[in-house]
This record gives sequence, C-alpha cells and structure tokens, in this order.
Amino acid sequence: MSTTPAVPPVLAEVVRSGFIEGHHRGSLVALTADGEVEFALGDPFAPVFPRSSSKPFQAAAVLRAGLDLSGERLALAAASHSGEGFHLDLVRTMLAEHSISVDELRTPPDLPLDPVEAEAYLAAGGIRDRITMNCSGKHAAMLAACAHNGWDRAGYLDPAHPLQLLVREVVEEAAGERVAAVGTDGCGAPLMAISLVGLARAFSSLVRADLGTVGRRVADAMRAHPEYVAGTRRADTWLMREVPGTLAKMGAEAVQAIALADGRALAFKIDDGGGRALGPVLARAVERMGVHAPVLTRIGRAPLLGGGREVGEIRATF
Repeated sequence: MSTTPAVPPVLAEVVRSGFIEGHHRGSLVALTADGEVEFALGDPFAPVFPRSSSKPFQAAAVLRAGLDLSGERLALAAASHSGEGFHLDLVRTMLAEHSISVDELRTPPDLPLDPVEAEAYLAAGGIRDRITMNCSGKHAAMLAACAHNGWDRAGYLDPAHPLQLLVREVVEEAAGERVAAVGTDGCGAPLMAISLVGLARAFSSLVRADLGTVGRRVADAMRAHPEYVAGTRRADTWLMREVPGTLAKMGAEAVQAIALADGRALAFKIDDGGGRALGPVLARAVERMGVHAPVLTRIGRAPLLGGGREVGEIRATF
C-alpha cells in the first residue's frame, strides 16, 4: 500500500494588502547544547543538501590538509561573499600568495552576489568573472591546499580528489551521521547531503570544539570577521556582529544554520528555495530559542511593495 509523503508545514506566509497570497513550507530543528531536539517542524531527519551552509566544514578540511590559514583568510575560505572590493582583493591576494592563477579557479563566471555591488560593478564596465562569483574565496583556499600538498589542481573538484575526501570525512564527523548522497553545488564543488539535525549538530560542534582545534579555528575566524563570511549588507554578518558568539551561515535554496555561543543550534530548509523568507524564519526561530536582540527585528523584516510603497510583508507563522 503506497503512502503519500507528508506535506511540510508552512514556515512563512506572504501577505499583500491584508490578503495571504502565498506560503513557504519547510522543515526546521533547534537543538539543545547536548544535542537533544528542543523543537522541530516538518521532517528534520530527512537528508537535504546544505549548499553553502557546508562551507565551514570545507574550510575545516582545508586546515586538516595542512594549509595554514587564519583571520580574514580563513573567514573568506568559509564565505559566500558579496563581491565587495575587500572580498575580491583578498581572493586575489590569497591566489598570489600560493602562485595560483585566477584562471585555475573553477567557479563559474558570475556577478557579485550583493545586488548593490552587482549594479556598481556593471556600471563600472564589469562582466561576469570567476573571481566575482561568491564561492571564489573557498575555491582559492582549496587550490592553495592542493598547492601545499602537491595534489592535482586541475581536478580539485572531483569527489574522489584527496581534498574532497577530507571534506566528506569532516562533514560526517561533525554531523555524526553518514552522507546520504553526493551532488554538485552551484560552484561546481561536491556537495554532501545530511539531515537538518546533522547540520545543526555539526554547527554546534564547531563552537563547542576546544581552542586551537580545526573546527574551533574556523568558527572563531568566522565570528571575528563576519563581513568576510558574507558582506556588509547581509543577515549572517549582522547576526554574528550583534549576538556575541553566534556562528551563522546561509546556503542557496533557502538553507540556514546557526550555533549560539552556548552550543545550542538551529538549522532549517525552505522547500521551494524561497530566499526571501529566510530572514523572517531565522528571526522567529532565534527568538524561540530565547534570544532577544534588536538585530532580529532588522533580519526578520521582509516588506512587500506595491507601486513603490510598502503594502505587505513576508512573516513567519510559528
């Protein structure tokens, strides 16, 4: 007898002129510091692709491979950067430090991720480029790790490459579960599917790790330099800046993971990939975890416009 899969619950609704015109469904989980489920919606045990929420673990693998990164460089290795000038300058510096050509990057040519930066870049005559793609910091670090170890650089994105095998090892250790599937991310890097529970557990492991360990080094660099992880106009940056000790990383297709300073953690995925609902869902979930900070109002605000004026909003429903 066949069964119909459960429909994920509504995490956010789209309200225009007082009329609910749409919904964003998904799954979410919050964990206590000892890894128990504090609250959950939907199916947090089903595997998902974490997308760029995987980047802290890819950065940890680069360190495990022996590459000596710290500070802004390590934060940029875990970044989905906005394409601001300071991001691009540091990517170029990291490549030059290891005698790596920009042409060796396997990121697809793209515009800056931040719309403000993209408009300025185009106005200045810029075109889609590998270095402006938001994953170029991660790829620069991966190439540098290959140069350090004498590994093949042309094939650094092959799932069987020594570096990518290290990434899988780090992900499985941190998540406490086996990778359910391997795919290809938007930047071309291998992507490992784990559950939202595993993703939250993995983020918690970074902030709870002992000082000086690979995972803690990544967490500390990201928290110290959040503008290099995201950008000056991004929710991850605001949250890490204004809620001390918080580690945050979004991913494409509306994935978000955070860990608070005490080791409690959150992960969610909006099924339709609607990134516009990320802020409202993130702010409400963090509030439910007992955090009360002015920045959550800023993050949670998602107005809808009509004729150039505000006529509605996207709001969390839980």
